[in-house]
Amino acid sequence: MALRVLLVLPMLFLLCLTKVSSDLKKENEEDVELQLPNELPIVRDGNRRLMLDIDCGGLCKSRCSVHSRPNLCTRACGTCCVRCKCVPPGTFGNRELCGTCYTDMTTHGNKTKCP
Repeated sequence: MALRVLLVLPMLFLLCLTKVSSDLKKENEEDVELQLPNELPIVRDGNRRLMLDIDCGGLCKSRCSVHSRPNLCTRACGTCCVRCKCVPPGTFGNRELCGTCYTDMTTHGNKTKCP
């Protein structure tokens, strides 16, 4: 029994010593200032992918600015933006840049939904 105590005490001492020395390293590392990117990704629920929030209102307003029916265009664009997390650049075309989510979405009349 005494032999076990003599074996356990040095191991416990070494464990405490390594813990203290690693804490000292952490204190020295705290002096370094961390720089983060301007836009941090937002994590939705635990089971979802990492997604960035985008300004759908502003992007759709610029996309639909020269459309013949801007209110209708903005409403449809907003729906597509929320679902697909993407708005194509420019005021017309470039839909393929947002992927199949954007290009394959259709209305009940089988017309393309996203402008």
